[in-house]
Amino acid sequence: MSKPVKVTDGNFSNEVLKADKKVLVDLSAEGCGPCRMVAPVVEDIANEYRDEIKVAKLNVDQNQET
Repeated sequence: MSKPVKVTDGNFSNEVLKADKKVLVDLSAEGCGPCRMVAPVVEDIANEYRDEIKVAKLNVDQNQET
């Protein structure tokens, strides 16, 4: 089972911008109810399309530079 890759300000460029395939980035925050509701769907996408796209998750509260 594939999970979204956790990205930060420090690794965003390598994990997303320089990725070797298309990337879906889930921008979320810990206190965001809708973000928590969509999280299982994002994980399903990461698993179902693991060979076609890379799925990444970025916490916008902790990574405000990006």
